[in-house]
Amino acid sequence: MTNKAFITGITGQDGSYLAQFLLKKKYKVYGLIARRTSDSLWRLRELKIEEDVTLINGDMMDPASLVRAMEVSEADEIYNLAAQSFVGTSWEQPSLTGQVTALGVTNLLEAIRLTHPKAKFYQASSSEIFGLVQTQKQNEKTPFYPRSPYAVAKVYGHWITVNYRESFSMHASNGILFNHESPLRGLEFVSRKISHAVARIKKGKLKKLHLGNIDAKRDWGFAGDYVEAMWLILQQKIPDDYVIATGYSTTVRDLCKLAFNYVELDYRDYIVIDPKFFRPAEVDLLLGNPSKAKQKFGWQAKTSIEELMIMMVDADLNRT
Repeated sequence: MTNKAFITGITGQDGSYLAQFLLKKKYKVYGLIARRTSDSLWRLRELKIEEDVTLINGDMMDPASLVRAMEVSEADEIYNLAAQSFVGTSWEQPSLTGQVTALGVTNLLEAIRLTHPKAKFYQASSSEIFGLVQTQKQNEKTPFYPRSPYAVAKVYGHWITVNYRESFSMHASNGILFNHESPLRGLEFVSRKISHAVARIKKGKLKKLHLGNIDAKRDWGFAGDYVEAMWLILQQKIPDDYVIATGYSTTVRDLCKLAFNYVELDYRDYIVIDPKFFRPAEVDLLLGNPSKAKQKFGWQAKTSIEELMIMMVDADLNRT
């Protein structure tokens, strides 16, 4: 019998890698797609899987469409990756962020409860929920202190998942993923902004790279590694919440050094610190402790930050 998976946010970075991963495991993969005027399928094309997934029209703010998607897909596993996912934009569109990133989770959980309550549900939680960190390393027991509308919405999504698990005995789990990047990242994210700019500077198409707080530290991994953790979380008999991270932190400045050094340039000649890229409330350090995931199901990050940045710069050099 073929396993069936349903992915919201299938056209995003994580959704595309997860779809590719599940297809290799012979899943029938369905994905929710909201019709947009811009081309949202480029990542699926880049991974050469566009024709291998079944897309269902719907919207996280339209409960009826989510019920229909559950009925059409009859999915055994549901991965909720849909969100207004850029932290910076969440200050400009706080209500939209709350509706999609927070209430959208409730809409989907309720659709599952009504149509297929035995299905396994994965919620994409986020390290941003830790915000103003209370411990040097963050694990599943670290208190939340969100510092952006996006992070506040993710806290809601996290706790409503726990609530449905405890209220209705649903197999509902949170993956608290720390920063994970790839050549499929959007240009608004700092890692891809750096790799894209480095490629353009190397080819003479750009002179400077404007950035905000380059001393902010994050725990960065490769999205392709992290989607395996999402799948492993749903293979556990008992639903639970897991931090997924590398356990190492790197500054934005160091990302710049790695990327520019790779193309034999000195980052100090090209970086401009621009106040407009500073956040209203900054998160200075995020560093995950993934020991629970390693102990429970043997997951650990495979790709180093050096390998990741080289992969991303190479991809952008080929595109530029």
